[in-house]
Amino acid sequence: MGPGPADATAALPLLPTTVVGSYSVPEWLERARTGVHHGTVSRAHLADMHDTAIKAALKDQELAGIDIVSDGELRRDNDLDYVLERLPGVQVQNPVKAASFDYLDVTVTHPLPEFAPGPLGLAEDLRFTRAHTHHPITFSLTGPFSLSRRIRDEAYGDPAELVRALARALNAEARALVAAGARLLQIDEPFLAGYPEAAELAVEAVNIVTKDVPATWALHVCYGNRYARPLWEGHYDFLFPAVLDAAVDKLVLEFARKGDADLQLVERYGWARALGVGVVDVKSEEVEPVEVVATRIRRALRVVRPDRLVVNPDCGLRHVPAPVARAKLRAMVAAAAVVRSELE
Repeated sequence: MGPGPADATAALPLLPTTVVGSYSVPEWLERARTGVHHGTVSRAHLADMHDTAIKAALKDQELAGIDIVSDGELRRDNDLDYVLERLPGVQVQNPVKAASFDYLDVTVTHPLPEFAPGPLGLAEDLRFTRAHTHHPITFSLTGPFSLSRRIRDEAYGDPAELVRALARALNAEARALVAAGARLLQIDEPFLAGYPEAAELAVEAVNIVTKDVPATWALHVCYGNRYARPLWEGHYDFLFPAVLDAAVDKLVLEFARKGDADLQLVERYGWARALGVGVVDVKSEEVEPVEVVATRIRRALRVVRPDRLVVNPDCGLRHVPAPVARAKLRAMVAAAAVVRSELE
C-alpha cells in the first residue's frame, strides 16, 4: 500500500515541525474546481488534478524539511463542504457554486442517523497520501461545532443536539481512518472564536469525536482564515478553562499574527500536554526571517517544555502563494533547527 509504515512518530526530533492542514492551492486547480460546477471540466479530470496537486504538496513539505506532513486538504473546496456534502442526512439545496471556494447551502430536516464507520469515505484520501510519502501524516477533520454553523437546522429543537450528532458522525469517520492507518488526527474549529460562549459545548463535542478512537489527537482553534483574512479578533481567554477537559493530546493555536500574549493562558491554566505553536503568519505574504521565527519558538519555551512543543504555521497555507508557502516552511524548519541546537 505504499512506501512503508507511515505515521511512525517515535523517531521525531525535539521540536518537530508540521503543518496545520491546508496547503497553497494552485490557480489551475482552483479554476478546474470551478469549471466542474459550470460543466467545462469533468470530475474524472479533476480527480487526476487533485492527485497531482497532493503529490506536489507532499514533495514541497518534504523538501522544506517538515517532519509531519499533510495532504494539503487539496481535495477540499473549503473547510466545510467536503464533509457536509458527503454526510448522509445532510441535504444540499443547490450543488452548483459560482466559485468552488463558496459555501454550499445545506439543510438538515430529520435527525441524523447512527453511522457505521466511515460515512464520509475519507479513508481513501488517507490511503493515497500514505502511498506517496514515508513521513508521518497528520489528517484533519473540521470540527462538529464549526460544521453546525453552516447548516440550516430544521430537525433539532436544541442546536446543541445537532452539534452532538455531527460529532458522532465524525467519530464514526475517525474509526475508519484509524483502521486505514491514521495515527495523527486533528479537529479544526475555525468558527469557535466567533461564538466564545459555546466553548464548553465545543469541547463536549470534541470528546464525542475522539471517544474510543486510538489515535493521537490534536485540536486546532484559530480566528478563521477566509481569503487570508481572519473572521474574528480577540484572545484565547474564551477557550480556557473549558479546553482543559478536551480529550486531546495537543492544542494547536496561532501566535505569529497575534503575538505571544496568550501564552500566559497556557501557563496560568497549566496546560500540560503538547502545544502546537503558530510561528509563521499565514495571512501575510512576507517571509519571516529565520531569527524572528526562532525568537517566537524561544518565547514559547518559556511556558512549554521542549518535549511538548510542536512547531507549525498559525493556520493552513491555503491562501498563500506556493513560493511564499515553501519559503515560510523553510524558514520555520531552519528556526526549529537553530533552537534545537541551542537546547542540545
